[in-house]
Amino acid sequence: MTRPKDILLVTGMSGAGKSTVLKTLEDLGWEVVDNLPLLLLDRLLDAPLPEGSPDDSQPLAIGIGARTRDFDPERIVRRIREFRNRHGLEIGTLFLDCSAPELERRYSETRRRHPLALDRPAIDGIGRERDLLAPLRDWANRLIDTTEMSANELAQQIRANFSGERLGEPTLSIRSFGFARGLPRNADLVFDMRFLRNPHWDAVLRPGTGLDADVSAYIMADPAYDAAVSRIDELLVLLLPRYRAEGKSYVTVAIGCTGGRHRSVHVAERIGRRLREAGFSPSVDHRDLGAAPQDALEGSPVVL
Repeated sequence: MTRPKDILLVTGMSGAGKSTVLKTLEDLGWEVVDNLPLLLLDRLLDAPLPEGSPDDSQPLAIGIGARTRDFDPERIVRRIREFRNRHGLEIGTLFLDCSAPELERRYSETRRRHPLALDRPAIDGIGRERDLLAPLRDWANRLIDTTEMSANELAQQIRANFSGERLGEPTLSIRSFGFARGLPRNADLVFDMRFLRNPHWDAVLRPGTGLDADVSAYIMADPAYDAAVSRIDELLVLLLPRYRAEGKSYVTVAIGCTGGRHRSVHVAERIGRRLREAGFSPSVDHRDLGAAPQDALEGSPVVL
């Protein structure tokens, strides 16, 4: 009997993007089943593969949520453990989170009723569902907060993280950002580059970014640069395998500076290269790269 190599449970807050994730995974070649009661999972695994499926079997994504029949998060966690032990399968859990105000806005915009608040305001159902799903959120080894994401951005992240990937391998993202514009919501580790001298206060360098050679040279000339960034490289190489061993297969490393255009961008690119040399496969993105430079955000220049 051929079983799927990988199984991914997709769950989370209603309105946080589960349908988008499942559709994207299906486009990537995954077999997708939504709202399947877990008591039928054995039967699903024992069923013949669909006609035309590859011999080595497709990865399987199963959508579960508050609308799934007999939904009981604590029992679901127990069942996941049982399946891992009984079948030796690689089973991951992706939890989609979203802030309550954004979920309320989405329900208002689409004029849909929340499944747990059919006769009450949506915010009541959102709070009830968050309490109900707490065991699954704590159990999940992958978490994506979609508060600031469009459906297209969420689909792009799923394609980047799940194209041809085994669930047991870590998914590593390096993201630059500006503290003046807020911390990234999905950050697991945050490193602050504001101790390095700031190219923003050089009139020639200000319009550039950390992707430019002259800006990079300016940052690398800081006396603290080599020792500090090398230690960050070493720390990540030490920590990442341990995160994988603990089942945390989705890790976002956030690199920040004041505006998110110069120092953080350069250091994120440098760390991405070093981690690739060490055998990891990080994706690198720059949240605030397109923002316009603003003196008001940068504070006052520091003379060293």
